[in-house]
Amino acid sequence: MTRAAEATPTGTAVVLLGPGDSVPVAALPLVRAAAAVYSAADAPSPKRLADEVLSGPIVLLTEDLDEPAAVELVARGAEVVRPKSGHGSGLLDAVAVMDRLRSPGGCPWDVEQTHDSLKQYLVEECFELLEAIEDGDRAALREELGDVLLQVLFHARVAQEAPDAPFSIDDVAAELVAKLVGRHPHVFAGGDPAVRDARTQEHRWEQLKQQEKKRASSVDGVAMGQPALALAAKLVQRTRRAGLPADLLPGSPLFGAAARSKLAGDDPEGALRAEARKFAADVRAAEDAARSAGVDPATMTEPEWRRFWPS
Repeated sequence: MTRAAEATPTGTAVVLLGPGDSVPVAALPLVRAAAAVYSAADAPSPKRLADEVLSGPIVLLTEDLDEPAAVELVARGAEVVRPKSGHGSGLLDAVAVMDRLRSPGGCPWDVEQTHDSLKQYLVEECFELLEAIEDGDRAALREELGDVLLQVLFHARVAQEAPDAPFSIDDVAAELVAKLVGRHPHVFAGGDPAVRDARTQEHRWEQLKQQEKKRASSVDGVAMGQPALALAAKLVQRTRRAGLPADLLPGSPLFGAAARSKLAGDDPEGALRAEARKFAADVRAAEDAARSAGVDPATMTEPEWRRFWPS
């Protein structure tokens, strides 16, 4: 038995703080009921703490169990409450690192960046993530997801410093949570008769989005700056959900091909990109085969291209 454990009031605890000095949820009832709550910095001396603990439950908030006050309380039988590990704790570390990089004494390059200067990296990282998905490369997928996350954290940190209408990563997350909850009433609001399967949920999502944003048109909110094939497919998707007759779609060959692919349930942008990637791989294979045969790919004639083309 630890010394004086039998005299230590129930509720006395040493609480290890979580990321950002957060108090674990499990410790909140102990904090509310405690006769005194101390941080490691303002805790009494171990001798005085030993006297105080006899008169009522004490909670010590600390990051280190080796602190003298923590050692004294644990020796007297105090409960130790640790942060619950779980998904999301690493995100707090990422936010802290981003804050450090943008703060005084941080990285000069990071401090100079703006929303405009970061745009190119956002586009590049999204395409690199897309490539990792298409390649089925799990290691690259994990890395590229982190790079895209960095862009979100970076832009949110820049926005936090804006003189007009600043917002933080917490505001971004809170708005996302509200959006997800609001657009899934069948999950969070006890049911939605309009949602019966994935297809009806997709339709319901667009309805709720249009109501939220008070959009006047079914094509409002479509990003017009996206690649042309993806743009055509998105416009077709939106207008078909709104009930536009198929014969009113543009009749040009390129738009028509994109429209037919989308109406058939395919992804024309992805399909064309896959075909383009296969073509690039075939070109490389033919060039490699030519080199192996002693032929310089830069000087190949049409018959030689056909000779070395993968069957």
